Amino acid sequence: MFNDIGPLELVTLVVLAVLVFGPDKLPKMIQDVTRTIRKIREFSESAKDDIRSELGPEFKDFEFEDLNPKTFIRKQLDNDDLGLKEIRNGFDLKKEMAEVTDAVHGRESETPSSSSSSSSSSGSVDMTKKPEKTDPDERPPFDADAT
Repeated sequence: MFNDIGPLELVTLVVLAVLVFGPDKLPKMIQDVTRTIRKIREFSESAKDDIRSELGPEFKDFEFEDLNPKTFIRKQLDNDDLGLKEIRNGFDLKKEMAEVTDAVHGRESETPSSSSSSSSSSGSVDMTKKPEKTDPDERPPFDADAT
């Protein structure tokens, strides 16, 4: 709750509290504040229990923290019913990036999947740009849009 308060700020708050309330009233004020916080927590827990009882038995394991969108999405993605773990574990990003880099630079990839992708029997189209065989003395065609 007070993660961003440093020791100097805490000492400043204590000194201000002693100056404002005085050393004899300060313990009573601390007790009143802690009692109020305790009552608010009890009220909150009571309200949560009432909501759970009104929702019925199918929501007995309902957690109010799941209403946070970040927590909800994380919980749903970790759910094994969707099969997302197998997809995530079966995807090797480094290998995929290496294949894309090889395709961009026109090199043949070392993996056997690239040889099957270049064959016409698999039904896929080879998207790599291959240089045309031209005469070394011949000038390349002029492209007005490229300049």
